[in-house]
Amino acid sequence: MEINNITLGIVGPCASGKTSLTKGLNQYGINAKHIAQEHSYVKDMWKRLSNPDILIYLDVSYKLSIKRKRLNWTYNEYQVQIDRLAHARDHADLYIHTDDLSIDQVLGIVINYLQER
Repeated sequence: MEINNITLGIVGPCASGKTSLTKGLNQYGINAKHIAQEHSYVKDMWKRLSNPDILIYLDVSYKLSIKRKRLNWTYNEYQVQIDRLAHARDHADLYIHTDDLSIDQVLGIVINYLQER
């Protein structure tokens, strides 16, 4: 599979790095789409919106999500997003927990994954 001929879907809770990763991949000519599944009650909205060839799930802890985006939300609100993302997480081709990673490290993990496929 040629990297530039595929569509990547990026899902995850707020502040997990979706927007940064999407921008980084797009700069490499990779068609990556940030899918706002965390805001939808439709469990497979990620698939309906873009039906990506590869689905990437970025995860972040509640504590770090607040720090990264200065979010003013409760743990219960965070958990609602996690629940809404369950279907996408279960169907993800690649799962990355981003708490201890820079955006460059996340980008490197994804590019390495794509090159190995």
